[in-house]
Amino acid sequence: MTQDPQPDPLDETQPIDPAVADIGRYAPAPEPRPDTRWAWASSPSQTPATPWASSATITGAPPAVPVASSQPPTLQAEGVSAQTSTPFDDVEMASAPPPSPVTPGPTPRRRGGPGIGTIVAASLLSAVLASTGTVLVLHETGAFTAGTASGPQASPQTNTGQPVAINESSAVIAAAASVSPAVVKLTVTAQGTDPFGTGQSEGVGSGVIYDANGWILTNKHVVNGATKITVELKDGRTFDGRIYGTDTFSDLAIVKIDATGLPAAALGKSDELKVGQLVIAIGSPLGTYSFSVTSGIVSAKGRELTEGTARITNLIQTDAAINPGNSGGPLVDAAGHVVGINTAVATDSSGIGFAIPIDIARPIMNQAVKGETLARPYIGVRYNTITLQLKTALNLPVDNGALIGTGDGTGNGVTTGSPAEKAGLKDGDILLAINGTPLDQEHPLDAMLVQHAPNEVITLDVLRAGATIKVQLTLGVRPTNLQ
Repeated sequence: MTQDPQPDPLDETQPIDPAVADIGRYAPAPEPRPDTRWAWASSPSQTPATPWASSATITGAPPAVPVASSQPPTLQAEGVSAQTSTPFDDVEMASAPPPSPVTPGPTPRRRGGPGIGTIVAASLLSAVLASTGTVLVLHETGAFTAGTASGPQASPQTNTGQPVAINESSAVIAAAASVSPAVVKLTVTAQGTDPFGTGQSEGVGSGVIYDANGWILTNKHVVNGATKITVELKDGRTFDGRIYGTDTFSDLAIVKIDATGLPAAALGKSDELKVGQLVIAIGSPLGTYSFSVTSGIVSAKGRELTEGTARITNLIQTDAAINPGNSGGPLVDAAGHVVGINTAVATDSSGIGFAIPIDIARPIMNQAVKGETLARPYIGVRYNTITLQLKTALNLPVDNGALIGTGDGTGNGVTTGSPAEKAGLKDGDILLAINGTPLDQEHPLDAMLVQHAPNEVITLDVLRAGATIKVQLTLGVRPTNLQ
């Protein structure tokens, strides 16, 4: 009768022990994918109707994403045995003949010399003297002095099996601590229509205090149509807020509360952001997890979103987690400076969110603090940003700039009675720079103009008939119905 071979402990195909064969494995149900590509996040229940998802959220509406059970399942890694022995416990040494016994010979008698005690004492004394000399040498060379090197000159310490602290973690911690006190939670009550008639709906969004006297920047869609706004600070204080004004160019709004001495966030320069740079999003995702911090990188710049006739350009794309309720909250760089305002997410993707650059928001922020009406600059031209394809197709003499014209040859590129017409601009002119700053694909005309205020005089470098000329232009006020 043959015996069954012993199972190989390294063979993963052997049968599972019946004692643990019925242990279940974690297998969550697949989540349904949304049908739309984009959706504003002002209301999860309204998300399918629009192509954007902003990060505002409406309480009382169905959640935008499935909510996990409050009782987390017990996870067990696949392929891990329930036994506590290692894979090598069952490995036996190959059999070998036993060694032959050795008969010790007679111990010779010592005829003289030092005894064993003397030898041991001498050895110990030598070891002590040698180690003492080594310590003195190391001490003189500074080996026992704590190092104080910093920055690029400090060499990394070798770490075996222990977590390594990196500067990125410290940057996130410091930036979050710096900006979080200036982040607010906005609870907005607005008129809403339900199947039973017109009633009140409540939504939650975020905002950031940019001036200590109660000036808050947020998204227009967060407060649009609001009948009541409650502003909650991180320290627990609440204030009634009112809409000071909304922007005609982007999805931005200014909210004012009656308070002074508030923590205000420092503003950065979004134009200086680099793709791959660390950024941090702060807000109230899902309207529940207030003042949450997520981190990621700048994935791209100059993105564009459209909904019907509405269009937002020059957006920052980031993979920092942005969810309904984050709308209006700040996007922060590693130095703790606000570089954008979170506004939308791609609902059919993972890790694609968008923020409005702070350079676009800065002019209206300053107007509000001065008590002025929010307004955007206007020159009155239609144009195309010059790309390699456009240069090749039209045989243009330059690689970058803004070509005035409709593109299809129909209509005029310069609007009648506009500041551009008054300044003498013509179809076919190529705008090369504004106040000495070159125009290119990363610095398009609209993004550069919006950083100026109405009635401001700017200098344009214009290429016309092969010659570059300078044109002085006084900016007008952007019409409110202009998309």
